[in-house]
Amino acid sequence: MRVVYDHQIFSSQRYGGISRYFFELAKGLAEVVGDDGSVNVNSPFFINNYLSGAPSSLGVLGKHMPAFRGAERFCRASNMVLSPLLMRALRPSIVHETYYSIRPSAPRSSRTVITVYDMIHELFPQSFSEKDKTCAVKRRAVQRADHVICISEHTRQDLVRLLDVPVEKTSVVHLGFSLTASCIDDEKAPVRPYLLYVGMRGGYKNFETLLQAYASQPWLKENFDLVAFGGGEFTAHERSVIERLNVVAQVRQQDGSDQVLAARYKQAALFVYPSLYEGFGIPPLEAMSYGCPVVCSNTSSIPEVVGAAAKMFDPYSAESLAMALFEVLQSSEKCEELRQLGLARVKEFSWNRCALETHAIYQRVLS
Repeated sequence: MRVVYDHQIFSSQRYGGISRYFFELAKGLAEVVGDDGSVNVNSPFFINNYLSGAPSSLGVLGKHMPAFRGAERFCRASNMVLSPLLMRALRPSIVHETYYSIRPSAPRSSRTVITVYDMIHELFPQSFSEKDKTCAVKRRAVQRADHVICISEHTRQDLVRLLDVPVEKTSVVHLGFSLTASCIDDEKAPVRPYLLYVGMRGGYKNFETLLQAYASQPWLKENFDLVAFGGGEFTAHERSVIERLNVVAQVRQQDGSDQVLAARYKQAALFVYPSLYEGFGIPPLEAMSYGCPVVCSNTSSIPEVVGAAAKMFDPYSAESLAMALFEVLQSSEKCEELRQLGLARVKEFSWNRCALETHAIYQRVLS
């Protein structure tokens, strides 16, 4: 078995969930395949920082480009010319495309696999520019592929329903997660206990509903701050909402390394995930791995990921969210129960398992 991952995501993401997935998958698959085949990443030029630290068992065919203005554009343009030449020389049996494209990455003699992460562009078009062509390009890429991997059963159901893809052409492989206890930093804990939110906040991420729920409960404001980690500084609109809700002193935004994020998970009173839609949802697993109780939406793939190890709420209702926060935070027994359930739940997800299940799919595609 000769597996090749194309350049797309590695020439466009320095960091990020999709490039992390493909890096961990390719690294794990190289160990699974061993001497019975080869695993390569075909990216003559790339900006991805995960890939720059790849082990020798993974054949990375390319050069890491330092940060400079236009680096991403240079990588994409160069790879469009060089990658097909290298791909023909590699003679892969499987090409796994790392993002959606109209033009195929694989030679005609190879089988093509693609991963669909979610159907957010189709379900929440208002969250994207009218110039965004992801829906059309995704449809072409899915139609062209020999097999489609979905990262959750809910994503598969949405894909089959929205793009009329035969279910037998699809498989589900859950993701792993990479933030582990070894990442803990000696971050000094904030003075006041806090609720933790992680990631981007706009549109379907539903951060504003969390603000409304938090501000509606005097007891929450008196006893807990709200920390939004990552996602960049608050926008002008977010600042105006925070001011209108009179929680300026209690709500803050923070950015930092994986080590700082690990400390935030470890020290938080609970982690809250109010998203309206996720193709999978790694942050709840990260929180669970640090013994942080999780309160999350009851929609899309999120229940599939967290199982019974989280307190769930209706993300369209600020009142439902507020009551869930209140119920968990006022009960030390409930917090401890969620901690223990979470620590057990995360054992079901790993990059090694992801690699093994993906390898089995490749074998079926080639049979």
